[in-house]
Amino acid sequence: QVQLVESGGGLVQAGGSLRLSCAASGIAVSINAMGWYRQAPGKQREFVATLGSAGSTNYAQSVKSRFTISRDNAKNTVYLQMNSLKPEDTAVYYCNTIWMGYTHWGQGTQVTVSS
Repeated sequence: QVQLVESGGGLVQAGGSLRLSCAASGIAVSINAMGWYRQAPGKQREFVATLGSAGSTNYAQSVKSRFTISRDNAKNTVYLQMNSLKPEDTAVYYCNTIWMGYTHWGQGTQVTVSS
C-alpha cells in the first residue's frame, strides 16, 4: 500500500523559505518519479515540480529558480525547498506518484505566505 505523508508547511513572510517533506512508504522514491503539486483556494490543482527516477527535474515556470526538488533515498523522502516565497505561493501542497497505474496523493500541507 502506497502512503505519502507531507509535512513542513506553515506561515512565512514574503521572501522567506520553507522546506516541505514527503515521506513515502510502499514505494521507493529512488526508482519512482515523484512530484509536487499545489492548490490555492478557488483554483485547480497545479503542477509545481517533478523528480524523475534518473534524477531529472522539471519545474513550473512560476517557481523555476526559487524551488528545488530533491530526495533522500535512505529516508525514502522527497523534499521541496522553497526560497524567495511570494504571497501567490500560498496553497496546499501535495506530493504525488504513479504506481501500478494509479496516481497516489498525500493529504497535503498548507503553506501561507504573508505580504
